[in-house]
Amino acid sequence: MEEYDFLVIGSGSGLDVANAAAQRGQSVAVVEKGRLGGTCLNRGCIPSKQLLYRAEVLETVERAEEFGIEASVEDVAFEEIVREVNEDVEESSESIRRGLESSSRHDLYQAEGRFVDDRTIELSGDDHGGQRLTAETVLVAAGTRPGVPAVDGLEDVDYLTSREALQLEERPDHLVVIGGGYIAAELGQFFGTFGSDVSVIGRRPYLLPDADEEVAAEFTDRFADRFDVYTGCEATAVSESDGEVTVEARPYPDAEPESEAEPTPYPEPESGEGTAERVTVTGDELLVATGRVPNTDTLNVDAAGIETDDLGFVETDEYLRTSAEGVWALGDIVGEYLLKHNANHEAQAVARNLFGDDLEPVDYSAIPFAVFSSPEVAGVGATERELRAADREYAKRTYRYGDTARGSAMKAEGVVKPLVSLEGEILGCHIVGPDASNLIEEVVVAMTAGSGTVRDIRESVHIHPALSEVVQRAFSGQFTRGGHDHDHNHDH
Repeated sequence: MEEYDFLVIGSGSGLDVANAAAQRGQSVAVVEKGRLGGTCLNRGCIPSKQLLYRAEVLETVERAEEFGIEASVEDVAFEEIVREVNEDVEESSESIRRGLESSSRHDLYQAEGRFVDDRTIELSGDDHGGQRLTAETVLVAAGTRPGVPAVDGLEDVDYLTSREALQLEERPDHLVVIGGGYIAAELGQFFGTFGSDVSVIGRRPYLLPDADEEVAAEFTDRFADRFDVYTGCEATAVSESDGEVTVEARPYPDAEPESEAEPTPYPEPESGEGTAERVTVTGDELLVATGRVPNTDTLNVDAAGIETDDLGFVETDEYLRTSAEGVWALGDIVGEYLLKHNANHEAQAVARNLFGDDLEPVDYSAIPFAVFSSPEVAGVGATERELRAADREYAKRTYRYGDTARGSAMKAEGVVKPLVSLEGEILGCHIVGPDASNLIEEVVVAMTAGSGTVRDIRESVHIHPALSEVVQRAFSGQFTRGGHDHDHNHDH
């Protein structure tokens, strides 16, 4: 039995806390069964956004004619692009490994670990089989993995998850995607821009169902202008023959309303060839992008007294302590927000609570998200659906990119939609359009560091004619009252 002051399972954001422990002179064990760096570096944010930026460059060239510029693409080195990105990721992961192995304060165990007792794990693998580690403090940061739905025949088909898709060096002729969330939107955008036919089958009425409905509706229509989009459809069967995969889908019944409040009458998406009848789609590659599941089932958490919820995510209190004494958790395995920047935020909170004088709850009030598709989507705070479900009074406003000088120059399509209380407090903001992931940040800062009101943004001087004016103007002028009463205006 090896004894440590601090032990972390997972080498993503949990390493930030491990490093903080090491800097304070503690002995630290790091247990990681895969490549160092976690999901974000190896199978998520970093490779996907590197690939998507290359797609953005290609898309920019293809749009040049709109601006009176004749340009053409002579060739695309698709295999080299994917290989270069993955080699860069591998080098970054190796750099983390070398750093841990050279540290006198860290012991790295590249093995799978399972709890066998309180704050005690047993390792399995060629080098460490049967070895046990225990620590005064344990941090569970083992992340999630792609979820695979129960679709008839899927287990007999050679399908991709996001992990394999990011390493695919040969472009599919026709990519079929089961799932309508951010992975479907981003990878569909990547392969589609590089010439693949793309078909997306999603259960909800719109793609990006976690986004604000109005933004999701606009994104869905824009996405469907380029690709085949079947919304409101559930995949029921998958089969493979002669190198082709066929997906059968049927209409998926809408969920029950979340509240008795009258819903905002958003238009039905212009896409959705499969919303009214059964659909059959055939392609040469199948991507399953139906969400992620926590890795708690591989850790035997019951043996350590670590409680989980119905979906398997680790239960924590507001300080990220689990039900087991001396065991903390953070990141995707907690399930609060499955986002790298949220995991980093939680890592700061755990380090502060472990090594600071007073416990402080994690502040989740302004955690933004972004989808790096085309168009980009970003948001922070409550959606209109959530405000209606909570029966909360609010006001809203939308402002289009094209109504600003820079947006017009870019021929940009998109909208910024703030949601505020009747007193002017920012409750949320949702954006679809170019640079949404950057534009959302001033709203995040206003909600976090400012007074959190419309005035923070409206009265701040914005550069003219920068694109950020679309955010300022969205927060200026007349707001429409939402909720039960859609007929009254409210001027902030």
